[in-house]
Amino acid sequence: MEYSGQYDSLSSALADCFGTAAQITNRSRVSGGDINDAWCLSMSDGSRLFLKTNSRRNISFFRTEWNGLQAMREIGAVKVPMLYAAGTDVDQSFLLMEWIENGRPSRQYMENLGRALAHMHMAESPGDGRYGFSEDNYIGATVQHNAWDFSWINFFREQRLEPQIQMAAAWFDRNQSRKFIYLMDHLDHWLTEPDKPSLLHGDLWGGNVMAGPDGEAVLIDPAVYVGHSEADLAMTQLFGGFTQDFYRAYDEECPIDSTYSERRDLYNLYHMLNHLNLFGGGYLGSVIQILNQYV
Repeated sequence: MEYSGQYDSLSSALADCFGTAAQITNRSRVSGGDINDAWCLSMSDGSRLFLKTNSRRNISFFRTEWNGLQAMREIGAVKVPMLYAAGTDVDQSFLLMEWIENGRPSRQYMENLGRALAHMHMAESPGDGRYGFSEDNYIGATVQHNAWDFSWINFFREQRLEPQIQMAAAWFDRNQSRKFIYLMDHLDHWLTEPDKPSLLHGDLWGGNVMAGPDGEAVLIDPAVYVGHSEADLAMTQLFGGFTQDFYRAYDEECPIDSTYSERRDLYNLYHMLNHLNLFGGGYLGSVIQILNQYV
């Protein structure tokens, strides 16, 4: 299902998706991250829906989220929320999707998630062997550049690290700036070209995984692109929350290279730079620590 942002009101979207009898009986705010407002809509038939809203000019947040979730859904390996409608309504934009009832994780929750992610990474990805995505999207509130490239190393240099380093340049002293130049010029000393491109969630930390009503993992809030599968794995280790059962099961389905740990922090430098650019100097130490590991 391609992105459909033609709705000019939430009421018309509800009528089109659920019939003219569908009415909202209650609208309550729920936690939904720092970027969008999030709501639980209680409907007249007893069902519930999840609604995200933002300013009208920020409809691109929802267009890109829709396309990212849909790309993962088409592969079919991981669970993602059902998408219903998106559009604009008076002074806001909106994204309407399935309400995921929080469940208790099953006994094999992490193991099943590891296998599902491995299967997504091993599946045929869009892009005809290239790295990137069909459009730029967002990593948090930052534009994430996704111009197609046949080289993973070149893509990671030009579309991931370079924009973030340029935005963060004022934080670095002269010596640190020189180190960044060296790192970028010698990125192929550490990074490797994968055997095949993989579709990635792109923002795979614990807060973007939830247990659904059946106790199995549902992935939300993606920053999807085609890249090296190791980049997704690296982010699962950035803030913790993923158990050894997850990595064991992933490795059984899609063997993790024995030298992956040598590259892990370099992948996460992208996310630490983004946190520095979004949230300020509290992340500077982490950025410099990673930089000093490699230069």
